[in-house]
Amino acid sequence: MVKNKETFTITAALPYANGPIHIGHLAGVYIPADIYARYKRLTDNEVAFICGSDEHGVAISLASKKASISPKELIDKYDSLIKSSFDEFGISFDNYSRTSKKIHHETSLELFNTLKEKNLFSLKKSEQFYDAKENQFLADRYISGDCPICNAKDAYGDQCEKCGSTLSPEELKNPKSTISDSTPVLKETKHYYIKLNEFEKFLRNWITVENKDKWKANVIGQVKSWLDSGLKPRAVTRDLDWGIPVQVDGDDGKVLYVWFEAPIGYISSTKEWAQNNNKDWEHYWKNPKTNLIHFIGKDNIVFHCIIFPIMLKMFGDFILPKNVPANEFLNLEGDKISTSKNWAVWLHEYLIEFPNMQDVLRYVLTATCPETKDNDFTWKEFQTRNNSELVAIYGNFTNRVLSLIDKYYEGKIPNPKIVNDSDNETLKEVVSLKNDMESNLNEFKFREALRNLIGIARLGNKHLADNEPWKIKNENPERVEQILKTSFEIVTYLAVLSEPFLPFTSEKLKKMIGLNKTGWSNLDNLGSEIDFNFTITNKEMLFRRIEGSEIEFQIDKLKKGL
Repeated sequence: MVKNKETFTITAALPYANGPIHIGHLAGVYIPADIYARYKRLTDNEVAFICGSDEHGVAISLASKKASISPKELIDKYDSLIKSSFDEFGISFDNYSRTSKKIHHETSLELFNTLKEKNLFSLKKSEQFYDAKENQFLADRYISGDCPICNAKDAYGDQCEKCGSTLSPEELKNPKSTISDSTPVLKETKHYYIKLNEFEKFLRNWITVENKDKWKANVIGQVKSWLDSGLKPRAVTRDLDWGIPVQVDGDDGKVLYVWFEAPIGYISSTKEWAQNNNKDWEHYWKNPKTNLIHFIGKDNIVFHCIIFPIMLKMFGDFILPKNVPANEFLNLEGDKISTSKNWAVWLHEYLIEFPNMQDVLRYVLTATCPETKDNDFTWKEFQTRNNSELVAIYGNFTNRVLSLIDKYYEGKIPNPKIVNDSDNETLKEVVSLKNDMESNLNEFKFREALRNLIGIARLGNKHLADNEPWKIKNENPERVEQILKTSFEIVTYLAVLSEPFLPFTSEKLKKMIGLNKTGWSNLDNLGSEIDFNFTITNKEMLFRRIEGSEIEFQIDKLKKGL
Protein backbone atom coordinates (compact mmCIF):
# COMPACT_ATOMS: atom_id res chain seq x y z
CA MET A 1 0.00 0.00 0.00
CA VAL A 2 1.20 3.52 -0.77
CA LYS A 3 1.75 5.68 2.30
CA ASN A 4 0.46 9.20 2.72
CA LYS A 5 2.12 11.72 0.45
CA GLU A 6 5.40 12.98 1.89
CA THR A 7 7.81 15.75 0.95
CA PHE A 8 11.44 14.97 0.12
CA THR A 9 14.23 17.48 -0.33
CA ILE A 10 16.91 15.40 -2.01
CA THR A 11 20.33 16.92 -2.55
CA ALA A 12 23.29 15.61 -4.53
CA ALA A 13 26.80 16.86 -3.73
CA LEU A 14 27.66 19.97 -5.74
CA PRO A 15 30.31 19.01 -8.33
CA TYR A 16 33.33 21.29 -8.61
CA ALA A 17 33.21 23.19 -11.89
CA ASN A 18 36.90 22.54 -12.55
CA GLY A 19 36.52 19.43 -14.69
CA PRO A 20 34.02 17.01 -16.26
CA ILE A 21 31.97 14.30 -14.54
CA HIS A 22 33.43 10.79 -14.38
CA ILE A 23 32.05 7.38 -13.39
CA GLY A 24 33.27 7.74 -9.80
CA HIS A 25 31.01 10.76 -9.36
CA LEU A 26 28.10 8.93 -10.99
CA ALA A 27 28.36 5.72 -8.95
CA GLY A 28 29.06 7.48 -5.68
CA VAL A 29 26.45 10.23 -5.79
CA TYR A 30 24.38 11.06 -8.85
CA ILE A 31 22.94 7.72 -9.97
CA PRO A 32 21.86 6.68 -6.44
CA ALA A 33 20.35 10.13 -5.86
CA ASP A 34 18.50 10.00 -9.18
CA ILE A 35 17.17 6.49 -8.53
CA TYR A 36 15.85 7.60 -5.16
CA ALA A 37 14.29 10.82 -6.48
CA ARG A 38 12.59 9.01 -9.36
CA TYR A 39 11.32 6.30 -7.02
CA LYS A 40 9.86 8.82 -4.58
CA ARG A 41 8.09 10.62 -7.44
CA LEU A 42 6.69 7.32 -8.72
CA THR A 43 5.28 6.56 -5.28
CA ASP A 44 3.27 9.79 -5.33
CA ASN A 45 5.50 11.91 -3.10
CA GLU A 46 6.46 15.55 -3.47
CA VAL A 47 10.13 15.81 -4.47
CA ALA A 48 12.63 18.63 -4.83
CA PHE A 49 15.81 17.13 -6.29
CA ILE A 50 18.46 19.82 -5.92
CA CYS A 51 22.02 20.33 -7.13
CA GLY A 52 24.31 22.86 -8.83
CA SER A 53 27.90 23.64 -9.73
CA ASP A 54 30.31 24.48 -6.90
CA GLU A 55 32.23 27.39 -8.43
CA HIS A 56 34.29 28.91 -5.63
CA GLY A 57 37.29 27.90 -3.60
CA VAL A 58 40.87 26.89 -4.16
CA ALA A 59 40.13 24.09 -6.64
CA ILE A 60 38.69 26.63 -9.08
CA SER A 61 41.50 29.11 -8.48
CA LEU A 62 44.18 26.48 -9.06
CA ALA A 63 42.56 25.09 -12.20
CA SER A 64 42.09 28.55 -13.72
CA LYS A 65 45.72 29.50 -13.02
CA LYS A 66 46.91 26.25 -14.55
CA ALA A 67 44.79 26.85 -17.66
CA SER A 68 45.83 30.54 -17.82
CA ILE A 69 42.22 31.69 -17.91
CA SER A 70 40.03 33.57 -15.46
CA PRO A 71 37.95 31.65 -12.88
CA LYS A 72 34.81 32.94 -14.65
CA GLU A 73 35.92 31.45 -17.97
CA LEU A 74 36.70 28.15 -16.28
CA ILE A 75 33.41 27.80 -14.42
CA ASP A 76 31.38 28.83 -17.47
CA LYS A 77 33.09 26.12 -19.51
CA TYR A 78 32.66 23.29 -17.03
CA ASP A 79 29.23 24.26 -15.72
CA SER A 80 27.94 24.02 -19.28
CA LEU A 81 29.65 20.65 -19.86
CA ILE A 82 28.53 19.18 -16.54
CA LYS A 83 24.92 20.32 -16.92
CA SER A 84 24.59 19.07 -20.52
CA SER A 85 26.14 15.71 -19.54
CA PHE A 86 23.70 15.29 -16.64
CA ASP A 87 20.77 16.22 -18.89
CA GLU A 88 21.73 13.75 -21.62
CA PHE A 89 22.39 11.03 -19.04
CA GLY A 90 18.92 11.45 -17.57
CA ILE A 91 19.75 12.79 -14.10
CA SER A 92 16.36 14.28 -13.23
CA PHE A 93 17.27 17.33 -11.16
CA ASP A 94 14.38 19.64 -10.41
CA ASN A 95 16.91 22.45 -10.26
CA TYR A 96 20.57 22.65 -11.18
CA SER A 97 22.01 26.01 -10.17
CA ARG A 98 25.41 27.68 -9.77
CA THR A 99 27.10 29.10 -6.68
CA SER A 100 28.28 32.08 -8.73
CA LYS A 101 24.67 33.26 -9.10
CA LYS A 102 23.40 36.33 -7.31
CA ILE A 103 20.78 34.34 -5.39
CA HIS A 104 23.50 32.16 -3.90
CA HIS A 105 25.71 35.09 -2.91
CA GLU A 106 22.74 36.83 -1.26
CA THR A 107 21.60 33.69 0.58
CA SER A 108 25.11 32.88 1.81
CA LEU A 109 25.73 36.41 3.09
CA GLU A 110 22.31 36.56 4.72
CA LEU A 111 22.96 33.35 6.66
CA PHE A 112 26.54 34.38 7.46
CA ASN A 113 25.27 37.66 8.92
CA THR A 114 22.56 35.79 10.84
CA LEU A 115 25.21 33.76 12.64
CA LYS A 116 27.38 36.81 13.18
CA GLU A 117 24.45 38.66 14.78
CA LYS A 118 23.82 35.65 17.02
CA ASN A 119 27.45 35.89 18.20
CA LEU A 120 28.16 32.37 16.95
CA PHE A 121 31.50 33.38 15.43
CA SER A 122 34.72 34.27 17.17
CA LEU A 123 37.26 36.66 15.66
CA LYS A 124 40.77 35.25 15.79
CA LYS A 125 44.24 36.28 14.73
CA SER A 126 46.56 33.57 13.51
CA GLU A 127 49.71 33.05 11.52
CA GLN A 128 49.25 31.53 8.09
CA PHE A 129 51.60 30.75 5.24
CA TYR A 130 52.24 33.65 2.92
CA ASP A 131 53.98 33.76 -0.47
CA ALA A 132 56.12 36.91 -0.32
CA LYS A 133 57.04 36.53 -3.98
CA GLU A 134 53.40 36.54 -5.11
CA ASN A 135 52.25 38.83 -2.27
CA GLN A 136 49.34 36.63 -1.15
CA PHE A 137 48.27 34.29 1.60
CA LEU A 138 48.30 30.63 0.64
CA ALA A 139 45.18 28.52 0.92
CA ASP A 140 45.62 24.85 1.86
CA ARG A 141 45.89 23.64 -1.74
CA TYR A 142 48.44 26.34 -2.59
CA ILE A 143 50.91 24.63 -0.23
CA SER A 144 52.63 21.31 -0.74
CA GLY A 145 55.32 19.42 1.10
CA ASP A 146 56.30 16.08 2.60
CA CYS A 147 53.53 14.23 4.43
CA PRO A 148 54.27 13.98 8.19
CA ILE A 149 52.48 10.61 8.30
CA CYS A 150 53.83 8.65 5.31
CA ASN A 151 56.59 11.02 4.06
CA ALA A 152 55.05 11.12 0.57
CA LYS A 153 56.24 14.02 -1.57
CA ASP A 154 53.84 16.75 -2.74
CA ALA A 155 51.16 16.25 -0.08
CA TYR A 156 48.71 19.15 0.02
CA GLY A 157 48.17 21.48 2.95
CA ASP A 158 44.83 19.84 3.71
CA GLN A 159 45.35 16.20 2.71
CA CYS A 160 47.89 13.60 1.63
CA GLU A 161 46.46 11.86 -1.41
CA LYS A 162 48.78 8.87 -0.95
CA CYS A 163 47.82 7.85 2.60
CA GLY A 164 44.54 9.82 2.81
CA SER A 165 45.46 11.62 6.04
CA THR A 166 43.77 14.94 6.80
CA LEU A 167 46.45 17.57 7.39
CA SER A 168 46.95 21.22 8.21
CA PRO A 169 49.56 23.30 6.34
CA GLU A 170 51.84 23.77 9.36
CA GLU A 171 52.20 19.98 9.71
CA LEU A 172 53.91 19.62 6.30
CA LYS A 173 57.65 19.07 6.15
CA ASN A 174 59.55 21.26 3.69
CA PRO A 175 56.51 23.36 2.71
CA LYS A 176 56.54 25.26 -0.56
CA SER A 177 54.17 27.50 -2.48
CA THR A 178 52.58 25.73 -5.43
CA ILE A 179 52.24 29.10 -7.16
CA SER A 180 55.87 30.28 -7.16
CA ASP A 181 57.67 27.17 -5.83
CA SER A 182 59.22 29.40 -3.15
CA THR A 183 59.37 28.69 0.58
CA PRO A 184 56.44 30.42 2.29
CA VAL A 185 56.70 32.50 5.44
CA LEU A 186 54.25 32.83 8.33
CA LYS A 187 52.27 36.07 8.47
CA GLU A 188 49.51 37.28 10.77
CA THR A 189 45.95 37.36 9.46
CA LYS A 190 42.47 37.69 10.99
CA HIS A 191 39.36 35.54 10.40
CA TYR A 192 35.94 34.57 11.71
CA TYR A 193 35.69 31.11 13.24
CA ILE A 194 32.50 29.11 13.73
CA LYS A 195 32.10 27.71 17.25
CA LEU A 196 31.60 24.04 16.38
CA ASN A 197 32.77 22.98 19.85
CA GLU A 198 29.70 24.55 21.48
CA PHE A 199 27.43 22.14 19.59
CA GLU A 200 29.36 18.93 20.23
CA LYS A 201 26.88 17.59 22.80
CA PHE A 202 23.91 18.19 20.49
CA LEU A 203 25.69 16.54 17.59
CA ARG A 204 26.86 13.51 19.55
CA ASN A 205 23.31 12.80 20.73
CA TRP A 206 21.81 13.39 17.28
CA ILE A 207 24.30 11.15 15.45
CA THR A 208 25.27 8.41 17.89
CA VAL A 209 21.95 8.06 19.74
CA GLU A 210 19.03 9.23 17.58
CA ASN A 211 20.38 7.95 14.26
CA LYS A 212 22.81 5.18 15.20
CA ASP A 213 20.52 2.42 13.90
CA LYS A 214 19.18 4.37 10.91
CA TRP A 215 22.34 5.53 9.15
CA LYS A 216 25.10 3.63 7.39
CA ALA A 217 27.89 2.24 9.56
CA ASN A 218 30.58 4.05 7.53
CA VAL A 219 28.87 7.39 8.19
CA ILE A 220 28.38 6.82 11.93
CA GLY A 221 31.95 5.54 12.26
CA GLN A 222 33.58 8.53 10.59
CA VAL A 223 31.49 11.04 12.50
CA LYS A 224 32.17 9.30 15.82
CA SER A 225 35.90 9.37 15.08
CA TRP A 226 35.76 13.15 14.60
CA LEU A 227 33.67 13.66 17.71
CA ASP A 228 36.01 11.54 19.81
CA SER A 229 38.87 13.81 18.74
CA GLY A 230 36.91 16.83 19.98
CA LEU A 231 35.40 19.55 17.80
CA LYS A 232 37.29 22.81 17.48
CA PRO A 233 36.34 26.24 16.09
CA ARG A 234 36.81 26.32 12.31
CA ALA A 235 37.61 29.30 10.08
CA VAL A 236 34.61 30.55 8.09
CA THR A 237 36.57 33.11 6.06
CA ARG A 238 39.86 32.94 4.22
CA ASP A 239 42.32 35.09 2.29
CA LEU A 240 41.55 34.40 -1.36
CA ASP A 241 40.73 36.42 -4.45
CA TRP A 242 37.93 34.14 -5.72
CA GLY A 243 34.71 33.56 -3.81
CA ILE A 244 31.96 35.44 -2.00
CA PRO A 245 33.62 38.61 -0.63
CA VAL A 246 33.17 39.60 3.01
CA GLN A 247 34.84 42.06 5.34
CA VAL A 248 36.54 40.74 8.48
CA ASP A 249 36.76 43.45 11.11
CA GLY A 250 36.85 46.06 8.34
CA ASP A 251 39.52 44.27 6.28
CA ASP A 252 38.94 43.47 2.60
CA GLY A 253 40.49 40.66 0.58
CA LYS A 254 38.51 37.97 2.40
CA VAL A 255 35.93 35.48 1.08
CA LEU A 256 33.63 32.92 2.67
CA TYR A 257 35.32 29.56 3.01
CA VAL A 258 33.91 27.24 0.36
CA TRP A 259 33.04 24.54 2.93
CA PHE A 260 30.71 27.09 4.58
CA GLU A 261 28.94 28.48 1.53
CA ALA A 262 28.87 25.42 -0.77
CA PRO A 263 26.20 23.49 1.20
CA ILE A 264 24.18 26.70 1.40
CA GLY A 265 24.04 26.16 -2.37
CA TYR A 266 21.38 23.53 -1.71
CA ILE A 267 19.23 26.20 -0.07
CA SER A 268 19.84 28.86 -2.72
CA SER A 269 19.17 26.36 -5.53
CA THR A 270 15.88 25.41 -3.84
CA LYS A 271 15.01 29.12 -3.58
CA GLU A 272 15.70 29.58 -7.28
CA TRP A 273 13.51 26.59 -8.18
CA ALA A 274 10.73 27.75 -5.87
CA GLN A 275 10.73 31.25 -7.39
CA ASN A 276 10.52 29.80 -10.90
CA ASN A 277 7.71 27.38 -10.00
CA ASN A 278 5.57 29.47 -7.64
CA LYS A 279 6.47 27.37 -4.60
CA ASP A 280 7.43 28.17 -1.02
CA TRP A 281 11.10 27.22 -0.53
CA GLU A 282 10.71 27.16 3.24
CA HIS A 283 8.39 24.15 2.92
CA TYR A 284 11.44 22.16 1.75
CA TRP A 285 13.85 23.41 4.42
CA LYS A 286 11.82 24.42 7.47
CA ASN A 287 8.83 22.06 7.59
CA PRO A 288 9.50 19.43 10.31
CA LYS A 289 7.64 16.83 8.23
CA THR A 290 9.94 17.26 5.22
CA ASN A 291 12.53 14.54 4.66
CA LEU A 292 15.94 16.05 3.91
CA ILE A 293 18.30 13.49 2.32
CA HIS A 294 21.90 14.25 1.29
CA PHE A 295 23.62 12.01 -1.29
CA ILE A 296 27.40 12.33 -1.07
CA GLY A 297 30.70 10.43 -1.30
CA LYS A 298 32.62 9.44 1.82
CA ASP A 299 35.01 12.38 1.45
CA ASN A 300 32.08 14.70 2.25
CA ILE A 301 30.76 12.92 5.35
CA VAL A 302 32.27 15.35 7.87
CA PHE A 303 30.88 18.41 6.09
CA HIS A 304 27.35 17.00 5.73
CA CYS A 305 27.06 15.15 9.04
CA ILE A 306 28.93 17.49 11.40
CA ILE A 307 29.49 20.98 10.05
CA PHE A 308 26.36 21.59 7.92
CA PRO A 309 23.96 20.17 10.55
CA ILE A 310 25.56 22.48 13.13
CA MET A 311 25.09 25.38 10.72
CA LEU A 312 21.42 24.41 10.19
CA LYS A 313 20.96 24.20 13.95
CA MET A 314 22.58 27.64 14.33
CA PHE A 315 20.30 29.16 11.69
CA GLY A 316 17.44 28.41 14.06
CA ASP A 317 14.46 26.98 12.23
CA PHE A 318 15.92 24.73 9.55
CA ILE A 319 15.36 20.97 9.49
CA LEU A 320 18.20 18.46 9.88
CA PRO A 321 18.85 15.63 7.40
CA LYS A 322 16.91 12.41 7.94
CA ASN A 323 19.71 10.47 6.31
CA VAL A 324 23.06 10.93 4.58
CA PRO A 325 23.62 7.69 2.62
CA ALA A 326 27.27 8.30 1.77
CA ASN A 327 28.98 5.84 -0.57
CA GLU A 328 32.59 4.72 -0.67
CA PHE A 329 34.87 5.19 -3.71
CA LEU A 330 34.74 3.51 -7.12
CA ASN A 331 38.07 2.41 -8.59
CA LEU A 332 38.78 1.84 -12.27
CA GLU A 333 40.44 -1.32 -13.60
CA GLY A 334 41.99 -1.99 -10.18
CA ASP A 335 43.44 1.51 -9.68
CA LYS A 336 42.20 4.69 -8.02
CA ILE A 337 40.50 7.09 -10.43
CA SER A 338 42.92 9.95 -11.15
CA THR A 339 41.80 12.99 -13.10
CA SER A 340 45.35 14.34 -13.35
CA LYS A 341 46.55 11.10 -14.96
CA ASN A 342 43.39 10.84 -17.06
CA TRP A 343 42.68 7.49 -15.44
CA ALA A 344 38.94 7.95 -15.63
CA VAL A 345 35.88 7.25 -17.74
CA TRP A 346 34.44 10.68 -18.53
CA LEU A 347 30.67 10.93 -18.89
CA HIS A 348 30.69 13.35 -21.85
CA GLU A 349 33.03 11.03 -23.78
CA TYR A 350 30.97 7.93 -22.95
CA LEU A 351 27.84 9.62 -24.29
CA ILE A 352 29.61 10.16 -27.63
CA GLU A 353 31.27 6.74 -27.86
CA PHE A 354 28.19 4.77 -26.72
CA PRO A 355 25.26 6.75 -28.16
CA ASN A 356 21.79 5.94 -26.80
CA MET A 357 23.31 3.59 -24.21
CA GLN A 358 22.87 5.72 -21.09
CA ASP A 359 20.95 2.98 -19.33
CA VAL A 360 23.74 0.44 -19.79
CA LEU A 361 26.16 2.61 -17.82
CA ARG A 362 23.45 3.41 -15.27
CA TYR A 363 22.80 -0.34 -14.85
CA VAL A 364 26.44 -1.36 -14.48
CA LEU A 365 27.32 1.49 -12.10
CA THR A 366 24.29 0.66 -9.95
CA ALA A 367 25.27 -3.02 -9.91
CA THR A 368 28.81 -2.08 -8.82
CA CYS A 369 27.82 0.83 -6.57
CA PRO A 370 30.32 1.16 -3.68
CA GLU A 371 27.60 1.22 -1.02
CA THR A 372 29.53 -0.30 1.90
CA LYS A 373 33.12 -0.55 0.62
CA ASP A 374 35.25 0.60 -2.30
CA ASN A 375 34.37 -1.23 -5.51
CA ASP A 376 35.90 -1.59 -8.96
CA PHE A 377 34.63 -0.83 -12.47
CA THR A 378 36.11 -2.81 -15.34
CA TRP A 379 35.25 -2.57 -19.01
CA LYS A 380 35.05 -6.39 -19.20
CA GLU A 381 32.38 -6.48 -16.52
CA PHE A 382 30.59 -3.64 -18.30
CA GLN A 383 30.46 -5.81 -21.43
CA THR A 384 29.46 -8.96 -19.54
CA ARG A 385 26.64 -7.36 -17.61
CA ASN A 386 25.26 -5.77 -20.77
CA ASN A 387 25.44 -8.89 -22.90
CA SER A 388 24.47 -11.52 -20.32
CA GLU A 389 21.92 -9.55 -18.27
CA LEU A 390 20.43 -6.62 -20.18
CA VAL A 391 20.52 -8.28 -23.62
CA ALA A 392 20.14 -11.98 -22.76
CA ILE A 393 17.66 -11.65 -19.87
CA TYR A 394 15.77 -8.34 -19.90
CA GLY A 395 15.86 -7.59 -23.63
CA ASN A 396 15.39 -11.19 -24.68
CA PHE A 397 12.30 -11.65 -22.51
CA THR A 398 10.51 -8.49 -23.62
CA ASN A 399 11.31 -9.12 -27.28
CA ARG A 400 10.07 -12.73 -27.17
CA VAL A 401 6.81 -11.76 -25.52
CA LEU A 402 6.01 -8.93 -27.92
CA SER A 403 7.10 -10.97 -30.96
CA LEU A 404 4.88 -13.90 -29.98
CA ILE A 405 1.88 -11.62 -29.42
CA ASP A 406 2.52 -10.04 -32.81
CA LYS A 407 2.88 -13.42 -34.48
CA TYR A 408 -0.10 -15.18 -32.86
CA TYR A 409 -2.56 -12.31 -32.38
CA GLU A 410 -1.51 -9.67 -34.92
CA GLY A 411 -0.22 -7.49 -32.08
CA LYS A 412 -3.43 -7.56 -30.00
CA ILE A 413 -2.78 -8.32 -26.34
CA PRO A 414 -4.56 -11.56 -25.32
CA ASN A 415 -7.15 -11.22 -22.53
CA PRO A 416 -8.53 -14.63 -21.53
CA LYS A 417 -11.29 -14.71 -18.90
CA ILE A 418 -9.54 -17.36 -16.81
CA VAL A 419 -5.85 -17.50 -15.87
CA ASN A 420 -4.00 -20.64 -14.83
CA ASP A 421 -3.04 -21.06 -11.15
CA SER A 422 0.65 -21.39 -12.05
CA ASP A 423 0.41 -18.03 -13.82
CA ASN A 424 -1.04 -16.45 -10.71
CA GLU A 425 1.80 -17.90 -8.65
CA THR A 426 4.32 -16.40 -11.04
CA LEU A 427 2.68 -12.99 -10.74
CA LYS A 428 2.71 -13.31 -6.94
CA GLU A 429 6.47 -13.84 -7.14
CA VAL A 430 6.73 -10.71 -9.30
CA VAL A 431 4.78 -8.71 -6.71
CA SER A 432 7.01 -10.09 -3.96
CA LEU A 433 10.10 -8.91 -5.85
CA LYS A 434 8.45 -5.53 -6.37
CA ASN A 435 7.82 -5.24 -2.63
CA ASP A 436 11.39 -6.27 -1.86
CA MET A 437 12.61 -3.66 -4.34
CA GLU A 438 10.59 -0.97 -2.58
CA SER A 439 12.00 -1.95 0.83
CA ASN A 440 15.55 -1.90 -0.55
CA LEU A 441 15.06 1.52 -2.15
CA ASN A 442 13.72 2.95 1.09
CA GLU A 443 16.84 1.64 2.84
CA PHE A 444 19.19 3.00 0.12
CA LYS A 445 20.17 -0.53 -0.97
CA PHE A 446 20.25 0.20 -4.66
CA ARG A 447 22.31 -2.81 -5.70
CA GLU A 448 19.78 -5.15 -4.08
CA ALA A 449 16.89 -3.24 -5.63
CA LEU A 450 18.47 -3.68 -9.06
CA ARG A 451 18.82 -7.42 -8.44
CA ASN A 452 15.08 -7.46 -7.69
CA LEU A 453 14.42 -5.80 -11.05
CA ILE A 454 16.51 -8.20 -13.11
CA GLY A 455 14.98 -10.99 -11.02
CA ILE A 456 11.57 -10.09 -12.46
CA ALA A 457 12.97 -10.45 -15.99
CA ARG A 458 14.48 -13.81 -15.01
CA LEU A 459 11.07 -14.93 -13.74
CA GLY A 460 9.53 -13.91 -17.05
CA ASN A 461 12.07 -15.93 -19.01
CA LYS A 462 11.50 -18.94 -16.75
CA HIS A 463 7.74 -18.61 -17.20
CA LEU A 464 8.13 -18.79 -20.98
CA ALA A 465 10.72 -21.58 -20.89
CA ASP A 466 8.61 -23.73 -18.52
CA ASN A 467 5.38 -23.33 -20.50
CA GLU A 468 6.72 -23.24 -24.09
CA PRO A 469 3.66 -21.61 -25.71
CA TRP A 470 5.15 -22.11 -29.19
CA LYS A 471 4.83 -25.90 -28.75
CA ILE A 472 1.14 -25.96 -27.79
CA LYS A 473 -0.22 -23.20 -30.02
CA ASN A 474 -2.38 -25.57 -32.10
CA GLU A 475 -3.58 -28.12 -29.52
CA ASN A 476 -4.20 -25.69 -26.64
CA PRO A 477 -4.75 -22.12 -27.90
CA GLU A 478 -6.56 -21.07 -24.69
CA ARG A 479 -3.51 -21.97 -22.59
CA VAL A 480 -1.25 -19.98 -24.92
CA GLU A 481 -3.45 -16.92 -24.37
CA GLN A 482 -3.05 -17.34 -20.60
CA ILE A 483 0.71 -17.73 -20.84
CA LEU A 484 1.17 -14.68 -23.03
CA LYS A 485 -1.22 -12.49 -21.06
CA THR A 486 0.76 -13.30 -17.91
CA SER A 487 4.00 -12.67 -19.78
CA PHE A 488 2.68 -9.32 -20.99
CA GLU A 489 1.77 -8.37 -17.42
CA ILE A 490 5.36 -9.11 -16.37
CA VAL A 491 6.56 -6.88 -19.23
CA THR A 492 4.28 -4.15 -17.86
CA TYR A 493 5.78 -4.53 -14.40
CA LEU A 494 9.24 -4.21 -15.92
CA ALA A 495 8.27 -1.11 -17.87
CA VAL A 496 7.07 0.68 -14.73
CA LEU A 497 9.62 -0.60 -12.21
CA SER A 498 12.58 0.09 -14.49
CA GLU A 499 11.99 3.84 -14.50
CA PRO A 500 14.22 4.73 -11.53
CA PHE A 501 17.10 2.61 -12.83
CA LEU A 502 16.68 2.59 -16.62
CA PRO A 503 14.59 5.65 -17.49
CA PHE A 504 15.26 5.61 -21.23
CA THR A 505 14.46 1.89 -21.49
CA SER A 506 11.33 2.36 -19.39
CA GLU A 507 10.07 5.14 -21.63
CA LYS A 508 10.79 3.17 -24.80
CA LEU A 509 9.11 0.03 -23.46
CA LYS A 510 6.04 1.93 -22.29
CA LYS A 511 5.58 3.32 -25.80
CA MET A 512 6.01 -0.14 -27.29
CA ILE A 513 3.22 -1.60 -25.11
CA GLY A 514 0.89 1.43 -25.16
CA LEU A 515 1.26 2.23 -21.48
CA ASN A 516 0.55 5.78 -20.35
CA LYS A 517 2.04 7.38 -17.23
CA THR A 518 1.74 4.70 -14.58
CA GLY A 519 3.20 4.91 -11.10
CA TRP A 520 3.94 2.09 -8.71
CA SER A 521 0.56 2.41 -7.01
CA ASN A 522 -1.20 1.66 -10.31
CA LEU A 523 0.43 -1.79 -10.37
CA ASP A 524 -1.93 -2.83 -7.56
CA ASN A 525 -4.67 -2.78 -10.19
CA LEU A 526 -2.66 -3.77 -13.23
CA GLY A 527 -5.56 -4.99 -15.36
CA SER A 528 -7.10 -1.54 -15.58
CA GLU A 529 -3.77 -0.09 -16.77
CA ILE A 530 -3.44 -2.39 -19.78
CA ASP A 531 -5.12 -1.34 -23.02
CA PHE A 532 -6.15 -4.67 -24.55
CA ASN A 533 -7.18 -2.87 -27.74
CA PHE A 534 -3.66 -1.57 -28.28
CA THR A 535 -1.79 -3.06 -31.24
CA ILE A 536 1.89 -3.79 -30.75
CA THR A 537 3.76 -2.71 -33.86
CA ASN A 538 7.19 -1.78 -32.52
CA LYS A 539 9.24 -4.78 -31.36
CA GLU A 540 12.77 -3.36 -31.46
CA MET A 541 15.41 -4.80 -29.16
CA LEU A 542 15.90 -2.64 -26.10
CA PHE A 543 19.63 -3.35 -25.85
CA ARG A 544 22.39 -4.30 -28.28
CA ARG A 545 25.39 -6.54 -27.73
CA ILE A 546 28.73 -4.87 -27.05
CA GLU A 547 31.58 -6.30 -29.09
CA GLY A 548 35.02 -7.14 -27.80
CA SER A 549 36.62 -4.60 -30.13
CA GLU A 550 34.70 -1.78 -28.41
CA ILE A 551 36.02 -2.87 -25.02
CA GLU A 552 39.58 -3.25 -26.30
CA PHE A 553 39.39 0.31 -27.62
CA GLN A 554 38.37 1.63 -24.21
CA ILE A 555 41.10 -0.29 -22.37
CA ASP A 556 43.75 0.90 -24.85
CA LYS A 557 42.47 4.44 -24.49
CA LEU A 558 42.91 4.25 -20.71
CA LYS A 559 46.40 2.80 -20.93
CA LYS A 560 47.50 5.48 -23.35
CA GLY A 561 45.96 8.22 -21.19
CA LEU A 562 44.07 9.61 -24.19
